[in-house]
Amino acid sequence: MARSIAADLAPRKIRVNVVAPGATKTPIWKRGPRASISSDESAKLAEFFSSAVPLGRWGEPEDVAKAVLFLASDDSSYVNAVELMVDGGVTGAPFGAPILRA
Repeated sequence: MARSIAADLAPRKIRVNVVAPGATKTPIWKRGPRASISSDESAKLAEFFSSAVPLGRWGEPEDVAKAVLFLASDDSSYVNAVELMVDGGVTGAPFGAPILRA
């Protein structure tokens, strides 16, 4: 949808891009069923998720914010109709994850 909208709006000099974040450390990870687990279980879950990311860590909210800031800045003035994956490499190199290299 974003690509179609980008094509429609390009003649008006309006750029349309998409930011697709991966697992990011935010309070939502402590809601629902995970809210009642112990801190040890929570640490094990965080370690498991980190091992599934090629960069070996969860994303921070600042990582996503910096990607959005780039797309909103003049530095990206020639970037249009892209989906920017901010996922530590999960999409581009899923088999590069530490858990799969062991």
